[in-house]
Amino acid sequence: MRAGLSCGSLLVIGFTVLLAARVVVRLGPVTVAVAAALLVAALLLPVVDALRRIGIPRGLSAFITVLGLLAVLTGPLVLLGARVAGQFGDLGRQLDEGVGRTRSWLIRGPAPLDARQLDQLWRELRGALVDAAPAPVVGASLVAETLGAAALAVVLLFLLLKDGRQMWGWLVGRLPERHRGRADRAGRAGWAAVAGYVRGTVIIAAVDALGVGLALLVVGVPLVLPLALLTFVAAFVPIVGATLAGAAAVLVALVADGPVAALVVLAAVIGVQQVEGNLLQPLIMGRTVRLHPAVILIAVAAGTVLAGVAGAVAAVPLCAAAYQIALALSGEAGPASCTPSSPTH
Repeated sequence: MRAGLSCGSLLVIGFTVLLAARVVVRLGPVTVAVAAALLVAALLLPVVDALRRIGIPRGLSAFITVLGLLAVLTGPLVLLGARVAGQFGDLGRQLDEGVGRTRSWLIRGPAPLDARQLDQLWRELRGALVDAAPAPVVGASLVAETLGAAALAVVLLFLLLKDGRQMWGWLVGRLPERHRGRADRAGRAGWAAVAGYVRGTVIIAAVDALGVGLALLVVGVPLVLPLALLTFVAAFVPIVGATLAGAAAVLVALVADGPVAALVVLAAVIGVQQVEGNLLQPLIMGRTVRLHPAVILIAVAAGTVLAGVAGAVAAVPLCAAAYQIALALSGEAGPASCTPSSPTH
């Protein structure tokens, strides 16, 4: 009897999770806006708390914080937009040339490959990319959806910074009294994991971009700014992003300055990634994100399949939060369950 009930419960839970996943994917732009607002709120909540401590009302503190974020994001784009846009065009041409040189080396190198097979593979890859690109009408709709999702994310961010703790308190208050304590602890643990992950990722992304940018500058490789920006953004996709950004930097160095410069840049990229993996990751996020690399890879792959780039970015913090919530519910003391950035302090 108990076995039957357990199997039935597992089926119900599995069906519920599947249904929830389908709904989340179906509400793509809304889901992305909510996830972005939550992740950025986890990053900026300490700023609001600091403004509150000097006597600024919470609503005004949240408004100042959001306004500052928009200024930080849009200011460099306005000041450097034309220059960076032109350099990204040059970056695309350099990458194309780098792919061409790599193709030649694969054909004429020590272990030559068949040129026709390489060309066929490249045509299929480019065809898949072209097919994935939206048609003009769909593209216009996508732009409108993106702008709408961005506006929704900004408004949600302000509301979360202003009233997030009250929202959490209201939600916990709706539960039966005997469950409120455990739910509160679990929520705090999950929120602390997300906050620690986001802050740690921003720091690590900045260090990666600075390290790769300095290496490119010393070697004399062009397009330092767009490559550094690409490295910073790619760092938000664990493991895969850093590899792709590093490959782009090596290709540009190969085209611009030859194989010696490419090898130097490759060594610098590997060095930066080793510092990140062996020093920064354990030091900054070791207490909040305790996930095996295999779990991270699976999470990134699943997130990419379900929701594209946004899913790849959000997958790891969601897994980290789920792990800490499970620890809290099982009665184990999660390493980040009592940080000051939790939602109910």
